[in-house]
Amino acid sequence: MARELKQLRNIGVIAHIDAGKTTVTERMLFLTGAKHCVGKVDRGSTETDEDPEEQDRGITIYSACVTFDWNDVHVNLLDTPGHVDFTAEVERCLRVLDGGVVVFSAREGVEAQSETVWRQADKYHVPRVAFINKMDREGADFYDTVDEITDRLGAHPVTLQIPVGAGPAHTNDPFRGILDLVTMELLTFPEDEQDPNYTREPIPEDLVEEAELWREKMLDQLSHFCDDLTELILQEEQIPVELIRRTIREATIAHQIQPVLCGSALHGIGVQPVLDAVAHYLPCPLDMPPVVGTEPAKTGGKGGKRSKSRAKATKADGEETTAKKLARKPDPKEPFCGLVFKILPAKTGDVYWIRVYSGQLKANSRVYNPGKDKKENVSQLWQLHATKRDEMLPEVSTGDIVGLIGPKDSITGDTLCDTRAPVLLESIEFPETVIAMAIEPESTSERKKLADTLEMMKRQDPTFRARENEETGQTIISGMGELHLEVIKHRLLRDFNLDVKVHKPRVSYRETIGQAIEVTGECHRTIAGQQLFAKVNIRMEPYDGDQAGVLVINHCIGDALPWPLVEAALDELHSRAEGGGLIGSFPLSKLKVTLLGGEAQVEGSTEVAFRIAAGEAFEAALKQGNPVLLEPIMRLNITTPEDYLGDFVGDSQQRRAIIAKTGQRGRNSTIEARAPLAELFGYSSAMRSLSQGRAGCSLEPLEYAAAPPEVAEGFSL
Repeated sequence: MARELKQLRNIGVIAHIDAGKTTVTERMLFLTGAKHCVGKVDRGSTETDEDPEEQDRGITIYSACVTFDWNDVHVNLLDTPGHVDFTAEVERCLRVLDGGVVVFSAREGVEAQSETVWRQADKYHVPRVAFINKMDREGADFYDTVDEITDRLGAHPVTLQIPVGAGPAHTNDPFRGILDLVTMELLTFPEDEQDPNYTREPIPEDLVEEAELWREKMLDQLSHFCDDLTELILQEEQIPVELIRRTIREATIAHQIQPVLCGSALHGIGVQPVLDAVAHYLPCPLDMPPVVGTEPAKTGGKGGKRSKSRAKATKADGEETTAKKLARKPDPKEPFCGLVFKILPAKTGDVYWIRVYSGQLKANSRVYNPGKDKKENVSQLWQLHATKRDEMLPEVSTGDIVGLIGPKDSITGDTLCDTRAPVLLESIEFPETVIAMAIEPESTSERKKLADTLEMMKRQDPTFRARENEETGQTIISGMGELHLEVIKHRLLRDFNLDVKVHKPRVSYRETIGQAIEVTGECHRTIAGQQLFAKVNIRMEPYDGDQAGVLVINHCIGDALPWPLVEAALDELHSRAEGGGLIGSFPLSKLKVTLLGGEAQVEGSTEVAFRIAAGEAFEAALKQGNPVLLEPIMRLNITTPEDYLGDFVGDSQQRRAIIAKTGQRGRNSTIEARAPLAELFGYSSAMRSLSQGRAGCSLEPLEYAAAPPEVAEGFSL
């Protein structure tokens, strides 16, 4: 499937929920001829929202991949969810994309999830263009939204278009066209939404002054990035359109600016210029730097298994061991490497979505998974369309986003590469779950079916967790929010016809300690007639680093202890770190455990002895370090008519919320607060009651923080 890399675009459409991402995607498919009519989200007829749950709720839950051609450019497009409960879908898509189209609602402006997806795009260095949608809605304000992109996102928007009017047709100055500041033309669109044509004409005299004012501002911004452009401006000469576009493209790819366009995707206004912007301003694979990975660790022992503790060990000075860096250029002649970013389970064989970063891959071949140290078969290659397989391919090449059938052991975030040139790419990190729910089968015959179904759903969704409670026999499933668990519950009952009893959701707490502590664990035991001896010194302390869970590092100095004994102690510390705490056996988090050293004797100091001593030290440190219960804190954003602002402030305070700020957006008031998840169950219903259904809110996980004593007292030590 080799194609000219300069003509390839791998992009995603990302935004806050209800900003219009799926509608933009649907319009693009229609305009490019990939679809014969425009589907509607409210009718459940869109191409990328195929799941019954998506159609019932009118929202995107699962990312979907579509491909189409616009003029001479081939586009692989990923449509992503907007709801924060499904943020993992956005995370994994941005990890493999070259560019993005960020959609904003001209009425609501920059919303909470807009900030989240923008930060995710920053994290993965994804160049993007902004499309301010819904210009024909009541209360639409293009210029306020551009200001919010600057103020709230810390971005550098460059306005390439301005709207002619704003709001619906019955207003005094309705949205009726777009002024293109690059070509200085008026764009008008037909009333028939199924008509793909639009008109470019000279700007009318009454709009010329405003257009020239904004064009001057655009050129002033762009002059910082191109000396040729600056020289022409100073000489007051005509500036070629191609020079402007080249400057915009170079600055966009360098993350210096974000071009801004406007329109109304629902009514077919302004989407063709967005497609042009994708072709003109977003990068092709050749514009992106070589993907960088590491040389996989050498394997050893029977079966080539890698030591878990050795892989996680650190140098004596506490700094992490760095592996050799390897780069792969976006070139079909390079060795093959790609990243698995999504898995769709299927009875006929799981479909592994992969982004090919270098080289070529043929069907019926073998690849290497360096993270698992296993070889995998690739029996089939498929072109993706939405969430389906569309066309079987004999070969794929650099830049392609395709589906593979054949691998058995790979998971989301794994690297697949040439067996003769192994490279390990950076994986994908997903946030911790914040909410859990117990389910149990009604009969023994359902138990295995439930276990198999949950395993399949875990492969599909990296933020979904499932484990069995040995004491109660219940299965505990956890996810990113109430909606996430509700969707999972409906799938179990409706899609898989499972006869299960579902309990109410509950908060996923974590545990840590309140103070740093150094302890020594000892082993003085006789096992199988042998007297064992070991001493292990560790320091355990609270830790606010980026790594979730527990960070275990080695700080043994020099050759004080033989490496096999150090390795055994580290392995035990890692094992204990994956266990529960003391307050309610909740997972441990925000902890740093440092192996300081220990004592050994010639006789009796075995690996078993050091495991026992390390385990004793870990448990003692937990007890002596003042155990602390952590609860998930959510960022709560409320938009409400001003009449109900006081009611929402009072209600928030009753829910232990801390209000960070209040503001104004048009006629509505906004509240941004930090609130514990435990106090927010059923908040959507409460919000409707407080505002007679006129308010809206969004929730997203913010952090884990110490719970009040009265909450911790509810769990026995």
